[in-house]
Amino acid sequence: MKANVFRFIKAALIVVLGLLLTIGVASLVDQFFDGIVCDFVYARYMVINNYPVEDGYYTDTWLNWPLLKHDLFISLLISTALWLIIVLIIAGRTRRREQKRVAKFKEEIMLKERALKEETSRKNDLIAYLAHDLKTPLTSVIGYLNLLDEAADMPIEQRAKYTRITLDKAYRLEKMINEFFDITRYNLHEISIQKEPIDLYYMLVQLIDELTPTLTAHGNTAVLHAPETLALSADPDKLARVFNNVLKNAAAYSYPDTEITIAAEEKAGAVTIRFTNQGKTIPPEKLSAIFEKFYRLDEARTSGTGGAGLGLAIAKEIVTLHGGTITAESAHDRVEFAITLPAK
Repeated sequence: MKANVFRFIKAALIVVLGLLLTIGVASLVDQFFDGIVCDFVYARYMVINNYPVEDGYYTDTWLNWPLLKHDLFISLLISTALWLIIVLIIAGRTRRREQKRVAKFKEEIMLKERALKEETSRKNDLIAYLAHDLKTPLTSVIGYLNLLDEAADMPIEQRAKYTRITLDKAYRLEKMINEFFDITRYNLHEISIQKEPIDLYYMLVQLIDELTPTLTAHGNTAVLHAPETLALSADPDKLARVFNNVLKNAAAYSYPDTEITIAAEEKAGAVTIRFTNQGKTIPPEKLSAIFEKFYRLDEARTSGTGGAGLGLAIAKEIVTLHGGTITAESAHDRVEFAITLPAK
């Protein structure tokens, strides 16, 4: 009931507004054209009769009310129709814009929900994978420790072999536990940076030295091309982690016995560091998702390359916090990661 009353009042206001606007326009036209409207109204609606009298003519005038009512009614209908058409056009456009906005909002919600479901699914799969990976080396560690404990007279060579295997499995356990901590820190957004001057050349040399055992295990080498004076302002620990994650990723997916190139330069107030390796070309659809958290190129999840899928995602987070960008390109058995950071 209230809605109907509101519509009636709205329609009445539109009619009155149309009538007032028509009168206003007529007044403006009359003033601009020196009384043309008044002359027209007078000629159309005033009836003039001249009656002869003794000393001339008597002029009698009166308003042609039936004709005026007819014209007013027609004018009212026309002005109301025009205003209704205008209102309907505006309302239609507004409604279409609102429908588009609502549709876009719904689409954004659906995309976010889909992304959240995919992320949750990947995270659940990751937890299952990590739990399995934790159980496997833990079982080996317990098994080898039991052997060492039960066989007191075990030959030294065999004891050394079992000890080395146990230590490798323990390192693997440590790595997986650290990945669990990474997941917690990443989800709680606990990553923060504290900038300070950094000798970038020395940092990259140190990085190569630290990862030399990992590289040589696959027959790979790393070569640095950068000026020795190259420096920038950044968080040293966080930036070292970025480079470590990217270089480890390059080592994990490089062809055996190939060279990984690290090139760095400063240009236009920004420092760009490129990690280039020879490896299987990454398809465009995977390349676009490579920096998503919990995403892993190696779906087979081998012990050698199966990580938590957080390394590159965390690297991107750290680079973004520094005000920089990280991108990846791949073609013709070549993969390149480019990290660009403000020099100051």
